[in-house]
Amino acid sequence: MPAADPAKLAEALPLRDIHLPPPPGWWPPAPGWWLLAGLAVILGILLILLWRRTRHLRYRRQALRQLVTLEKNGFPASTLLAELSILLKRAALCAFPEENCAALSGEDWLTFLDRHLKDNAFSEGAGRCLAAGPYQPTAEIDRAALLTLCRRWLRRLPPARRRRVR
Repeated sequence: MPAADPAKLAEALPLRDIHLPPPPGWWPPAPGWWLLAGLAVILGILLILLWRRTRHLRYRRQALRQLVTLEKNGFPASTLLAELSILLKRAALCAFPEENCAALSGEDWLTFLDRHLKDNAFSEGAGRCLAAGPYQPTAEIDRAALLTLCRRWLRRLPPARRRRVR
């Protein structure tokens, strides 16, 4: 049998060249892109929520920093009581704007503080001196216990609520 010439053999067979498929279109994206887009949306929502929470808790961080400053200054007892009372009142006005806590004093103020702490540490414990202490020239206080109590109360404050414009 004679050897076949490859050029003649290629001409005799009805073969066509290889046809490549068209390149893939940009739509619809692959599942990985859908997953990436979903993760980006979720991350964006979480970042917005985190930013809003930190913005609404800014007053609490500032109050805690001011408490540390009061603690380090070593004020006399009467001055410390007056400053703590002002600090707690300001924080209460940020956290509870709809309640009339600005006008509270004495036992009513201590009851208000206890209500948001869920125990009677202000009206029966170390915070008792906040009722009349700021208005007395001298006062005996347990400085460490009072500062710890105020710190605990400030840390439990809720995020600041938006004030409605009327």
